[in-house]
Parts: sequence; C-alpha cells; structure tokens
Amino acid sequence: MLFASACAAAMSGLVPAAAHAATLIQEDGQPATAPVTGRERQATTLQEVVVTATRRSEKLQDVPLSITTLSQEDLNERGIVNYDGLATATPGVVLNRASANFNNFTARGIATNGYGANLQSTVAIYLDELPISSNGNSTILDPSLYDVERIEFLRGPQGTLFGSGSLAGALRILTHDPDPTRFDASVLVDIGTMSEGGLRQRYNAMVNIPLIDDQLALRIVGFSRNEEGWVDNVGTGIENSNTLIQYGGRAILQWEPTDRFSARLLVSREISNPHDSSLTNPNRGEFVRLTDRPDLFQSDMTNYNATLEYQFDGARLTSSTTLSDYTGLFYVDLAGTYAQAFPFALDADAWDKTFVQEARLVSDPGGRVDWSIGGFYTRKRRDVDYGYRSSEQFLADQGFTGLPDEYYLRFNSHFVSHEIAAFGQLTYRFTPDLWVTGGLRYGKTDAQGFTEQGGYNSDYLTRAYWATILSVPSPGPLNVTVVAPVASEGVKAKEDGPSYRLSLSWRPDPAITTYAAVSTGFRPPIVNARAGAPPPPLFPTDIVIPYGATSDNLVNYEVGVKGRWFDGRLYADAALYWIDWSDIQVQANRVSDSVQFATNIGGATSKGLEVSVIAIPVDGWTVALTGAVNEAKVDDLTAQEAAISGAVLDARLAGPKVSGSLRVNYEWQPWSGVMANASVAVSHVGGYPNAFPNTPGRPLVPLPTYDDVEAYTFVNANLAFAFDQVTVAAYIENVFDDHSVTYIHPEAFIDARYGRLRPRTIGVRVGYEY
Repeated sequence: MLFASACAAAMSGLVPAAAHAATLIQEDGQPATAPVTGRERQATTLQEVVVTATRRSEKLQDVPLSITTLSQEDLNERGIVNYDGLATATPGVVLNRASANFNNFTARGIATNGYGANLQSTVAIYLDELPISSNGNSTILDPSLYDVERIEFLRGPQGTLFGSGSLAGALRILTHDPDPTRFDASVLVDIGTMSEGGLRQRYNAMVNIPLIDDQLALRIVGFSRNEEGWVDNVGTGIENSNTLIQYGGRAILQWEPTDRFSARLLVSREISNPHDSSLTNPNRGEFVRLTDRPDLFQSDMTNYNATLEYQFDGARLTSSTTLSDYTGLFYVDLAGTYAQAFPFALDADAWDKTFVQEARLVSDPGGRVDWSIGGFYTRKRRDVDYGYRSSEQFLADQGFTGLPDEYYLRFNSHFVSHEIAAFGQLTYRFTPDLWVTGGLRYGKTDAQGFTEQGGYNSDYLTRAYWATILSVPSPGPLNVTVVAPVASEGVKAKEDGPSYRLSLSWRPDPAITTYAAVSTGFRPPIVNARAGAPPPPLFPTDIVIPYGATSDNLVNYEVGVKGRWFDGRLYADAALYWIDWSDIQVQANRVSDSVQFATNIGGATSKGLEVSVIAIPVDGWTVALTGAVNEAKVDDLTAQEAAISGAVLDARLAGPKVSGSLRVNYEWQPWSGVMANASVAVSHVGGYPNAFPNTPGRPLVPLPTYDDVEAYTFVNANLAFAFDQVTVAAYIENVFDDHSVTYIHPEAFIDARYGRLRPRTIGVRVGYEY
C-alpha cells in the first residue's frame, strides 16, 4: 500500500499504528496479526514488529542484534523492486553496484574494494533459506522484491545461525506465505521516465487462492520489468544501451492439515537480462562507454524448496530443502588496459547447481530457557567455460592462424564446495529483564577446482602488457604454441572450526533494552581458476599461481541500546562496535602478466557507531533518521603481502566514514475514506577509496585506477492518495538529478569503470488490492 508511513519501518523495524497490516505484539508477548485499515486515521504511535533473525519469532526490541526491517508496504512506497534502496535504508551499509546483476553490499566497512574479484561477498544474501551471494567476478541475480513478507538486514557477523559468508552481515529476503482463509490479489504498475534515458515500466501481480478452507492455499506472483537505459555505448553505436529486461515469478503451495503440521512447496524462476553494463568513462562523457560489443552480466535462476514444520509439545521442528539451478553470463571487453590497442575480451558462461538442507528444532517461547539446535548441509558445483577472444583479422595479423573461431584461448573450470555444520543457541533468563544468550556453530568446509585447458596459447598478451606498461612499441607476431587438452585437479582446500556468539541483555525499564555482545564470522576457502599456472616464458622466476586462499576470520565486539519513549511516539536504537578482521582474503595479481588470484593478507580493524531514530512528533507526521560513522583500516601487513596485494599499512578499507538518511512523512485525510501521504527522503553517503593504493603484483607502484568514490547526497519525493482498493502515487527519484559517482571499478582492464547515480526519474505508481 503506497500511502503507508513506511519510513518508520524502513529505519527501525517499527510501523505507525495506521499501517495497513503488521505483525504486532500482544501483551502476553505472542505475535498477533492485527489489520488496521489506516483509511480513516493518521499515525499516532509506533507499533513493535516481530523478526525471525534468531530463527524464532521475537520482538525486534528484544533481539541483541543490529537489524533493519522493511515490509512490502515500505518497498512499494519507496519504489524498491530489487537491491537499489536497501542500503540507503540501513545504517552502515552501502551497495557497490557496477551494473544490474553485479552487486556487492558492504557493511561496517568490511571490504577491500567494491568488486571483490574471485572473493565471496562479506554480506551473505538469503532468499528464504537459500544463500544466493557469490564471488565478486560473477553475476549475482538481482531478485524481485514484490510480495515479500519482509526484508531483514542483520549487521555484524552472523556465523552461528547463517554460516560461512555472513562475515559482516546477512540480508534475508522472506517471501510471503499463502493464506488459506481468503482469496486475495494485488497489482502494482510503475511507469516512469528518466532525464537521461527512456521509459521505465514495472508490472507486478499476485493472486492468493484458498483451495481447501483453512488448510490449503496457492499463492502465485509474477513480475516484468522493461527499463530503457541511460548510457550510450559509442563503440557499439547503441544509445541507452544498458536497457534492462527482467521477468519471472513464483508459486507457493502451503498445506496445513492440522494445527501442528504444515508443508510449504515453492518454485520460482527469474530471468534478468541487462543489455549492457552501466559503467561509464568520464573522459568520454558523463554517461558514455566504449566496448566492441555490449558487456553482458545476465542471470537465470530457478529454485525449488520444500519446508516442513511440525509443532511438538514445547518445540517446533523445521526442515527446509532447497535445490537451485543458476546460469550466468559474464561477457566483458578487457581492452581497457591497452587503450583499445587491440581486441581482447572474456566471454564466460557459468552454471551453478546448489543443494541446501537445514533442519532445526526451536523451543516455544515464554519460559526461563529458550533454545534451538540444528544442522546444515550445502553442496555447490560451479562450472565455468572461459573464452578469451579477439578479432579473427587481428589474430591472423599476429600469426594466430587456423583457429576454429575468434577465441585464442579456451579452458573450462569446475569448482565443487561443501559445508556441513551443527549449531545451537541457548537463552537463559535470570529475571524477565536480564538474560544471556550463547550460540555456537561448528562447521567444516571444503572447496576444490578442476581445470581443463586446451586450444592455442602464446606469450603475446604478456609482451603486449609490458609494452603498454613500459611505453615501448607493441610486439609483432610471436611464438604460437598448440596446447594439448589437459585436465588438472587442484588441491582440495579444507577448513573446520567454530563460530560463536555471546550476549548479555538487560532491560533497565520495560521500554528500554540494552545489550553487549561478542560474535565471530568467516568466509570459506577460495580456489583459484588458474591454480598451478606457471609463469610465462619471459619471466621464469615469477610465482606459480597458488591454489587459493584460506578462510578469513572476524571478531565483532558490540554494545547497543533499543528503546521507546513518549508513549510510543519515539523509538531509537544505537550500536557501538569494534571489529578485528584477520587473514583477509584479497584479490592479488602476478607481477609478470597480471593474472588474478586469491590469497590472504594480515588484518584490519573497523570501529564505528550506528544510530536509528524514528518519531511521531505530531499526529500524522513521522520523522526518521539514520546515521553511521565508521573507521576501517589495515593494521597488520608484511612486506610480501603488501607487494602482492597493493595494500599499505593504515590503508582505508572500501567503506564511507559517514553515511545516513533523513525521511519526513506526512499523512492526512483530504476527504472521507481517502488518506493522503507525502514524503521527502534525503540520503547521504560519504566518499571512500575504491581499492588499495598500490598496484597488486607491482611493489610500491601506485595503482593507476586508484580513486575515491565521491561523497554524494540525493533526494526522493513521493505523493500518494489511497482510496478503498486503489492507491495512486506520483514520485520523483533523485530530485536534483545528481550524477555523482557511486562506484569505481578497481581494475584497469575495462575502459569504462565509473558507476553513477541513476538519473532523475519521474513516474506514477498505481496499486490495486482486492
């Protein structure tokens, strides 16, 4: 519902009392669904919501974690259909968005750059029970966020309940359950136009069908997006080249034959096809790029999930089984290093098959002791076909003849990884206002790579690379070597060990909760695609590409407070943290030919403060404020680690020192049966470096692509009128048409490395609820 005072929920997980429907808390502490029409009255108080961040339903205020929640109403009102907008609603979080399907979240400054080539993101992304985050140089589906139950963004390591990869936090996208009690349907249409581009079209629909009253229901969701781009590619001659076509849907069947047992079956499919990257080259123009062909970061994901739940006397058992098939394209022009001196590009096709099984038993709330235990298993296989190409004419000119196609080098890599873990959490209440929570997870992970190599190879690119670096004439035809097909099996990387969390919570007043916590997180080991590759002939003493990187680890120390004041008109939460990050996984480069690989370096420290405040100073008015201050720097580094990674002591990590947002919302009733809503939101992100300052693999040589993401501020505005079943809203995104740089790619291989704020977009949203 577009008119809802969504800023409250967006900032703190609270909603005004006038919201359409929310999960509220009864006086006995149990959740209750309380529909509140909101058509006839303004927001007067803030209601608490329930989250499941600890795998049980709890009041947000009682959870000793830093959490931001967003309901579907919040997403609609803000126009959020995917990852865009989630970061600005969450203190201490930024989104590094190179292009559609090319995203990495950074929380609390825990990132060495916004790209993370070869590395798993430091923030885990979960679609229901499926982890969908992946390594930085592959596409990551940007899923539709229509008809979700809620979004939960957990900040800080979540290694005990969400396992590897949740080093700095976890983003949970929770889809909506079917309702067997009533027929329901909704439609949301969004039509807009951009100042620098064309038409934006977004269509969403949902239908909920009860099949057997109070027992069986089917919920079907579909969406389609056709968004014309705003970047011109002068190499391909295509204007507005970064057009996005995305579509898909899901169906959920839920059966509840008794009040103790339920079965939920889900099938979803999403296809996302951006026609080109959104990255630009400022030397060519503000929204201009140059490639020989469109860069393609395209995704196709199909998920199958079965969730079974049984309510025993005193505990609830949940079993979740997920299968996922994923296809991604990573086609990129890599001639930037050579100033378009010769064609050079990578076409990579990837296929992921993932199986995830989790089972957990969670005690019923209300006693002195709350507990949960569980087990987790996942297996992921990734197959990648790499094809390095040039033009056939250029290859012939350089002595490459007789090739079957434009690819001068092909090899196929296969990666298999496993994780198995047991976990548990226990809460003991000394009194109703003083309790301690401990969580432990012990897991084993392994990863192994296999490479099949074949086709043609030579040292031409190595010589051309150094000719460019040293500003000497480019070489002519060189040795062409036929490489017979060969299969190599990499060493299996293994890690095992515990993650833990311990917190103490105290309520000095029924409306105020304080906590102190220490928690840990880790990422799994990484295997390199070119593991074991010898140095090129011109540089026989250079290193052999290592097999990979071991796990990195993080310890987070945190104190926080959450509270409500003035009869529920003011809510605030704050968290102060200190993070020790060790054995950092980084992207490194070999000196001779700049081949990338993953390795580890010493450590870094991140410390900061996060604050969220929401208030209803006068009936109908809601004011929400978020802010974060962070200082994250490298503090442990050897000379060898510095040479190979480009890092230096005291180098800042890739996160802003200051970020925050302010949102003001006003609701009023212009006439009977209609509510109006107007809001203005201002978001600010401070500047930060895009990488370490030196060139990986070239000791003490400044990185030519080192730059700072600009500090930027943008404004969104919304005006909506909600009738009985229809809501009509007009909006302006990026009101002042700010074109600030929000992302800078750290690698020199591509010509266009700069991402910018989306141009000002003016549009209308129309929603219908049956």
